[in-house]
Amino acid sequence: MGGITRCRSERIADDILDQLREFAATGTPCVLATVVRCEAPTSARPGDKAIITADGRLRGWIGGSCSEPVVRREALRTLDEGTPRLVRIVGDSEVKQSRKSGELTIGTTCPSGGSLDIFIEPQMARPLLLVFGDSPAAATLVRLAELTGFRTRLVSQAEVPTFETPPGGGYAVIATMGHFDEEALEAALNHPDLDVSLIASTRRASAVRAELLRRGLGEDAVARIHTPAGKVRGGTQEEIALLALAEVVASRHNHVAPRITAPAMFATDPVCGMTVDVANALHVTEHDGRNVYFCSAGCRAQFERDPLAFSASLPQT
Repeated sequence: MGGITRCRSERIADDILDQLREFAATGTPCVLATVVRCEAPTSARPGDKAIITADGRLRGWIGGSCSEPVVRREALRTLDEGTPRLVRIVGDSEVKQSRKSGELTIGTTCPSGGSLDIFIEPQMARPLLLVFGDSPAAATLVRLAELTGFRTRLVSQAEVPTFETPPGGGYAVIATMGHFDEEALEAALNHPDLDVSLIASTRRASAVRAELLRRGLGEDAVARIHTPAGKVRGGTQEEIALLALAEVVASRHNHVAPRITAPAMFATDPVCGMTVDVANALHVTEHDGRNVYFCSAGCRAQFERDPLAFSASLPQT
């Protein structure tokens, strides 16, 4: 029996790792949750894993109804803040929720009485860098960008006529060295969320901008073009690539990532303090014109007997 459980756990872990690799390749942010300690009885085991995406969906296994909602909620907080944390779910209803740096402790009313420690680690999406060109500078730029945390794609001249920019923002560097600057820029500027740079001399960049305006591109679009290495004279292809990447890295550090939150997905049981998945809640009552959600029928019955006793735990309007 133990061998069957171990094989099942290994299969789930392999599926999780495959999913992580897929999300990394597509730039999908997610959270990896790993059970690091258990106290029986509990349905989870040390080493059990799950992935939680920004829509709140959980893939894998980190325990049942008492642990899953709080892990999903904390996973979304982790994505929003970009920092890992340890969630300690204690089999003691008298334990009050406490939060300190990097750690959340919460009591559970789960009848099993088991406890879990779950480590929640954000897997942030690597930014995308598109490099147009077949030049040595383009090849160097791709190698350096991969070392500095970018997903990269090298776009050749043959690909430009049918080029489709991947969804989401990112960066594009035109490193064609004059071979197909205008065509590459038209393709990149067609995507409003791309930060676009052109490796060219000041004179060449001015001529390219004029040609793009002649072709009908708007002034706002043409104004998006940066020329990071425009004033460099005598630099090698590798040095020029390094200068171009330096500007992209600086832009990345100045970029403010959008917040990833879904506060409407979860509620707090006012009786026991447990996290409740609103969409799948089985125990709901109405109070003062709004829904109140509970983890169990017992908590709901206790609330309904004396709502005023738990008024301080209700969310403020």
